[in-house]
Amino acid sequence: MITTDFLHPKDIKEVALGDGAVSIEEIIAVARYGAKVTFTEAYCERVDKSRSLIEKFLEDNRLIYGVTTGFGSNMTEVISPQDAETLQRNIVRSHAVSVGETLEKEVVRAIQLMILVNLGQGYSGVRLQVLKLIASLLNHDILPYVPGEGSVGYLSPEAHMSLLVIGEGRAWYNDELLPGKDALAQSGLKPVTLGCKEGLALISGTASVTAMAVLALYNSMQAAKTADITGAMSLEVLKGTIKAFDPRPHALKKHEEQAKTARNVTRILEGSQIIDTYKEHRLQDALSLRCIPQVHGAIKRVLKDAAVSIENEMNSVSDNPLIFPEEEDGIALMAGNFDGSFVGIYADTISIALANLAKITERRIDRLVNHHLSELPNFLVVNPGLNSGYMIPQYTAAGLLNEIRVLSHPATIDNIPTCANQEDVISFAYFASKKAYRISKKLEYILAIELMTATQAMDFHLPLKPSPVTEGVYHLVRTEVPKVEEDRFFHPDIEAIYRQIHEGEIVKLVEMSIGEIEF
Repeated sequence: MITTDFLHPKDIKEVALGDGAVSIEEIIAVARYGAKVTFTEAYCERVDKSRSLIEKFLEDNRLIYGVTTGFGSNMTEVISPQDAETLQRNIVRSHAVSVGETLEKEVVRAIQLMILVNLGQGYSGVRLQVLKLIASLLNHDILPYVPGEGSVGYLSPEAHMSLLVIGEGRAWYNDELLPGKDALAQSGLKPVTLGCKEGLALISGTASVTAMAVLALYNSMQAAKTADITGAMSLEVLKGTIKAFDPRPHALKKHEEQAKTARNVTRILEGSQIIDTYKEHRLQDALSLRCIPQVHGAIKRVLKDAAVSIENEMNSVSDNPLIFPEEEDGIALMAGNFDGSFVGIYADTISIALANLAKITERRIDRLVNHHLSELPNFLVVNPGLNSGYMIPQYTAAGLLNEIRVLSHPATIDNIPTCANQEDVISFAYFASKKAYRISKKLEYILAIELMTATQAMDFHLPLKPSPVTEGVYHLVRTEVPKVEEDRFFHPDIEAIYRQIHEGEIVKLVEMSIGEIEF
């Protein structure tokens, strides 16, 4: 779980794999902030031991899927040991068929790290040399060119990444897109020739599904905390009554996240002259204000449940076949750990949860800019008519919400058999995680618009003072976004506040004042 007990990911400079579970913060540190990746002695020993077993199996010419046989429904085709290297090169080349828009840099880096975590647990038979090269790609900031569309769960994006490992494909290095072999050469690295099983191991498993789910989860949990802050500010400037956040009603609901959210809002608004002045202003507020604890709390429950499944998958082994030692020998077991259903189903659930958080946030934005509801100047500008003020940012929020709603349709309920019906049940977890990641960023923009409009509304309450916490948030926003006196180009303002949310600056500021925002 994400707590303030941990360093912010940008403060983690090195992630050592091998002596324990990898954390969400460590994945974000490598993927988003460029932390270096190293291997512990235990990691290296496990990898070497597993590789020795694979080489023994090859010497014995044992019948093992993907080692001495073809792939998928071609498993009935026996491959000689002399063709082992050709088989692994061919699987990488033939599977690199994802298309369209490329995956973002942090997504590719997160997938590479997940590959290292997965294969480094000692059940895959991959040589340490191969894994060290992938770590070097991360540490030298060499980014494989990875088209990101058309995957049913794994294989194709990972194959594009693996092309670089063998000196093929393309990669970004020093802001230039180069042939793979040139990118390696310029950084002083050398490609490898894949040995038996290595091509298969590099492209199989839940690496991409899990990586995108981790990024989505991190963004979402931070967004849920931010929503408590922006929701509290909206309640404050819309003259909402704090009575709806009295702990007694929330104690009667058996959902701890609801009561915690109510406490978050009251802690954030403690000491507000605005809240004290208007606590009897109306009998009860609209649901987008009154039901913040119920709605935000439900989203947090989903995210907490999702975190359990995603963290388990992060530290699982998802390869096939798996190599197990047995006394002086070993055995290869063919199973289905590459299936992404655990993560995919929760990624779909995250998408639905975030759609609910987006819809309540957009309704608060509308109340802020609509003078029929806000009791503030229309569109939060002194001279409406001549100025449109914040009329159109609400349109942006509505457009983003529409996109989120469409993307929240579950992906994992679909099924299209592949591989001549050998793979007759498909998880489609790849797109489930991908769209959860996309939704999380769209939600951050909607929250940025709420924060922008709530900050502007605060100016119309002078000389009444907001709470010390919301005043601090106000000043942080104002370091990037000046008060709106007349119409200007608002896009940079939205982007600036989005960055403050995405980088955790808003949450950090509030938690420095009140302690951890309860989740």
